[in-house]
Amino acid sequence: MKPLNIGLIGYGFMGRTHSNGYKRVNDFFPELQHRPVLKAVCGRSAEKVQAFADQWQYESIETDWRALIARDDIDAVDICTPNNFHAEIAIAAAEAGKMILCEKPLALNPEEGEKMIAAVEKAGVVNTVWYNYRRAPAVTMAKQLIDEGRLGRVFHYRANFLQDWTISDDVPQGGAALWRLDVAAAGSGVTGDLLAHCIDTAIWLNGSIKDVSAMTETFVKERMHTETGKMEPVGIDDACAFLCHFENGSLGLFESTRYARGHKALYTFEINGENASIRWDLQDLHRLEYFDHNDEGKLRGWRSIHVTDHGGEHPYMDKWWVPGLQIGYEHTFVHHVADFLKALEAGEEAHPNFRDAQETQRVCDAVLTSASERNWKQVCPDFFCDSTGNPPFFERGI
Repeated sequence: MKPLNIGLIGYGFMGRTHSNGYKRVNDFFPELQHRPVLKAVCGRSAEKVQAFADQWQYESIETDWRALIARDDIDAVDICTPNNFHAEIAIAAAEAGKMILCEKPLALNPEEGEKMIAAVEKAGVVNTVWYNYRRAPAVTMAKQLIDEGRLGRVFHYRANFLQDWTISDDVPQGGAALWRLDVAAAGSGVTGDLLAHCIDTAIWLNGSIKDVSAMTETFVKERMHTETGKMEPVGIDDACAFLCHFENGSLGLFESTRYARGHKALYTFEINGENASIRWDLQDLHRLEYFDHNDEGKLRGWRSIHVTDHGGEHPYMDKWWVPGLQIGYEHTFVHHVADFLKALEAGEEAHPNFRDAQETQRVCDAVLTSASERNWKQVCPDFFCDSTGNPPFFERGI
């Protein structure tokens, strides 16, 4: 088994989930030819990063990400930093010939995303973005059912991602723990943090999004900034909702907020087709709800499929426990690592890669622009759109 030396940059919540994925993957996917080795972890505080390294058994630490990338004993760089560092680190890692696993969203904006794509494609390095919900077995099964044509023509896709942790105006912005509320570090609020997950899943399941009409709101206009100690304007979106058209002709409805009291992480989607419908709930993530109009009339109704069976019919589950016993959130990261290693061993692209994630980035950008300008915006096929959000003149036949 070949070692794959991991260099992790960032040691917060996502650093923990990724580390767990690396540590467990060979236990449950023994056929893999590579074994992740927790070679080094990097953070700005030597004391804190050493404590993380001790807990997760990383062999060494760095306090400068450039030093980590420069090391000859690092094969793959895992970026778990705030969003404003993604591009600089990823480009440097690609130039150093490292494989890259980057947290979502890909970048602060599509322009940064294009530079990242150019860097990894020029270097020819394997890359992926951690949109982990694709790897929930029930979501993967939904993909299979759609690809088999069971839903028929799709009419509607709706999704939401609801939280409630920023309602108090006493919650500050900025710093290591609350950078997601600082627009300079995050780029956006719920659009890039929560809706990006919804959008990636939607594109994977239902195809590309053509155009959007959005609204956003920042409910608390000023917050204390952790780093300056001063009250400063809040630049991120606390809530966002948008309508869209998919390329396949279906309609989309998306909503996300951090102001839905009582919801900690309610992520759901439902897809309505000509013949059948499916729906999924993160808080019941091992179940897929399914309605088939072809069922006999007196028995027709929503069924709850417990996605835990073996034999290959339920994705990933033959790697875990006996049928009927469920798995959880952390296992989606184990699956992502396994699929990344399988792609590496097969000489194939690992998905979602940077180019896949850039499509989500462009949708997020169109959503924020639409909300700001209060009009419909076309999702640009690449970042060469003009200032109005329209594609280049030659694509419009002008």
